[in-house]
Amino acid sequence: MVPAVLTQVATGLSVLAGAVLVKSVMDQKPMAGPFQRCPTCNGTGRITCICTRWSDGDSGCRTCAGSGRMACSSCGGSGTGRPIPVQISVRQPTNRNS
Repeated sequence: MVPAVLTQVATGLSVLAGAVLVKSVMDQKPMAGPFQRCPTCNGTGRITCICTRWSDGDSGCRTCAGSGRMACSSCGGSGTGRPIPVQISVRQPTNRNS
């Protein structure tokens, strides 16, 4: 009986150590990677569907498939912010003093 108890204690301690390790990694580098959570959906990727705005208690449309939740329009359903590629061009001013 003593070896079984020791095995259970060792297993419990290893699970606890693993949880602490995962939490410390998550605190340093979130799963979202270099992008922050979407502020519109708070990182879930889903928002309340527009069909619930005029609903009389029931909800459902093609967009949400009856769930009342649709993909976030700000992040496209990814839950993270997406960088927008922008190209900025600057022209050199011409001298008109001549």
